[in-house]
Amino acid sequence: MIEIKDLHKSYKMGSNSLHVLKGINFSVEEGELVAIMGSSGSGKSTLLNILGMLDEADEGDYVLDGIPIKNLNETKAANYRNKFLGFIFQSFNLINYKTALENVALPLYYQKMPRKQRQEKALKYLDQVGLKEWSHHLPSELSGGQKQRVAVARAMVAEPKVLLADELTGALDSKTSYEVMDLIQKINDQGNTILVVTHEPDIAQMCKRIVHLKDGVIVKDEKVKQVKALANV
Repeated sequence: MIEIKDLHKSYKMGSNSLHVLKGINFSVEEGELVAIMGSSGSGKSTLLNILGMLDEADEGDYVLDGIPIKNLNETKAANYRNKFLGFIFQSFNLINYKTALENVALPLYYQKMPRKQRQEKALKYLDQVGLKEWSHHLPSELSGGQKQRVAVARAMVAEPKVLLADELTGALDSKTSYEVMDLIQKINDQGNTILVVTHEPDIAQMCKRIVHLKDGVIVKDEKVKQVKALANV
């Protein structure tokens, strides 16, 4: 599903250059639930941005579902993102003046799906995350956990090949974090490929594999015995 070979990324810092990724090699098979761990400055956000086609590597290869991701213009990158990827962010990134249903339906709008179909599909995914009854509420009327569930539904609604979750529990308390991770585990059990960027060891242990990044290189890549999220609640 994902193949990364000898990935390098540097950023210009005035007259200096900061080498953030230093030859990353790893692959993710369809249906995996992988945590990418590392402290601040390890390169995990840069890697996620490259995987999400929000940034491009200086060197190396990135192949997603058999398609080389290279030299994309913004239009093609946006089309590929919409087709292949679902994003879940720490800050939820919901539109405040739109209802939960409208937020979830947004990716389908960009796919030019008719309005009635968009709403039906968005409601189906809100139901999957346990928020059907809250479909007409604004984000300001939802708790942090509910907002993240809406964000998960929005990421899922276009039925992407891969879900990319960036510190998805970072703004939540422990109990709510575990409830959201339970939802992620259930989505993964349905066969969805999910990458979770986190700095929290307990969240990483709820995945099936942990890739450890340090100073721009992978220092450890291990399959782990998955901890069921609700065992912690």
